[in-house]
Amino acid sequence: MTSATGKRARVDAPHVAPLNALVRAWRRDGRFVPWVDPDGGGTRARVLVLMEAPGPATVAAGDLGFSSEDNPDPTARTFKALREESGLAHGDYLRWNVVPWALLDADGRHRPPKVDDLVEAEPALRELAGALPELRVVVTFGAPALTGMMRLLTVEEPQRLLPVLGVPHPSLRNGHRRAETRRRILVALRTAAAAARA
Repeated sequence: MTSATGKRARVDAPHVAPLNALVRAWRRDGRFVPWVDPDGGGTRARVLVLMEAPGPATVAAGDLGFSSEDNPDPTARTFKALREESGLAHGDYLRWNVVPWALLDADGRHRPPKVDDLVEAEPALRELAGALPELRVVVTFGAPALTGMMRLLTVEEPQRLLPVLGVPHPSLRNGHRRAETRRRILVALRTAAAAARA
């Protein structure tokens, strides 16, 4: 695991510089958008892992916040363990959010994406996908991520057709079906790993 400070020093590494240029552009209106993790695949990613929106711990980290499996939260820990078990190499995938900026309710608490958020974030997702020339498969985590990706592929003619695997979000809120959630995530990530190696 690399420290956030160490990652921050590498946000302009060649394989993530174009993506973090997008992050800087999306931040211009004052929104919090985490950095793309330089320990991931960056523009060389063959697999896009698409979560929902930056979580509270990522937002709290401020300029040291990354969309990363190394984040100090239960979702990241669960995902990392399953990703490692699946055989998907860290350098083969990019972890991102269907809505790249933080979503807060009127009381300042983290909230999940709504349809209007997905519509607003669609151009950003399109830009991100366009910056991943080797992308072969997308794995979406949770209904908002799946809906956002399907919108991207169907609102207008897609630039390329991508296989999309939709699995439950690995958060504690899916605890009532933990074994099934774990199995589905593992199958999806193994399938994505095979696609990345093909």
